[in-house]
Amino acid sequence: MPADVTHLREVVETLERLDRPSASDGEREAAEWIRARFEALGLRARIEEEPAHGTYWYPLGAMTALAGLAGLGSRRRGLAALTGALAAAGVVDDVSGGPHLFRKALPKATTHNVVAEIGDPDAPRTILFVSHHDAAHGGLIFAPEFVTVPADLFPGWYEGQETSPPVMRVVAAGPALVALGALLGSRWIRRAGTVLALGSAAAFADIAARKVVPGANDNLTAVATLLDLARVLAADPPEGVRVILLSTGSEESFMEGMRGFARRHFPALDKQATRVICVESVGSPELIVIEGEGMIKMTDYPLESREFLAAAGEAAGVRLRRGLRLGLATDGLIALKAGYPTATLASVTPYKFPANYHSQQDIARNVDFDSVAGAVAVCEAAVSASS
Repeated sequence: MPADVTHLREVVETLERLDRPSASDGEREAAEWIRARFEALGLRARIEEEPAHGTYWYPLGAMTALAGLAGLGSRRRGLAALTGALAAAGVVDDVSGGPHLFRKALPKATTHNVVAEIGDPDAPRTILFVSHHDAAHGGLIFAPEFVTVPADLFPGWYEGQETSPPVMRVVAAGPALVALGALLGSRWIRRAGTVLALGSAAAFADIAARKVVPGANDNLTAVATLLDLARVLAADPPEGVRVILLSTGSEESFMEGMRGFARRHFPALDKQATRVICVESVGSPELIVIEGEGMIKMTDYPLESREFLAAAGEAAGVRLRRGLRLGLATDGLIALKAGYPTATLASVTPYKFPANYHSQQDIARNVDFDSVAGAVAVCEAAVSASS
């Protein structure tokens, strides 16, 4: 059954009107709307509440600011080295799906995951599709010119780039250089680290001051994909496979909703019988299979999982670009680190980056709904291949 573009557009246009920061009332309202739509299609659906801090700019901003202030001191080398080292380790932990040690001391709110199921609950195989319905804050650091200007100035060089810039390595490098400079007694290394750390803190303060973006492409296109997939599967329920459709909250605060789902459900989901497909920002002109991701360390998805998703694209008649890696992180990273066969379906512009990323221009009018329809077809083919 083909995707319903009218349905896809309605989902995105409806939800983009809600102010949906992570772990907020708007996120909850979006979750309730999504659950109601799943139920209207005849699926078993529920909202699961999980604890979440709801930001990344406060923890990362605090750690980089502390490291920068320690770097300004000229006498207490030991304190600067310790502060810088702890801040660098904290940044790596926070952005890499680690235990989030620093966040445990921060205030908590409630995030809202929507979980819907269709198919045989006792089937030998499970396929889990993941989207997210919260939206990001904007910020100067997300200005598209940081990508488009170098690409336009050096097209030959940019054509060979297959990994989006791992910006968080720079964030972690500031505190690390403060620590290194203090340990070595190098004023210049310490100063370089101080500049990077305080610059990072300023960038996070700018993000904190910005409004939430509409988040049409990132990631309402994926929510629409899951809802339209539900419509297709409800008309012809799959046999021999259990399908879980998950829309998380607080993905934008470093996958906190997905982490909550993992704590609650991964112990009961057999790694040998469960496949995870993360659907992320599928409203750009070209759909892709993300080969790997990571803000600090690049981790490739299992080859078998990538080939499975590519084969689903071929079966659906949808071309999926290969070879690109993401220097950021998606909900798929949590499943990947937990050991599940995981792949991520996404999309890019000719600049090899999601359209209108964390921008106020990320609205339904700028979404390529042909790509979204293609994502539905790929997901339907993935279910068929799992049956």
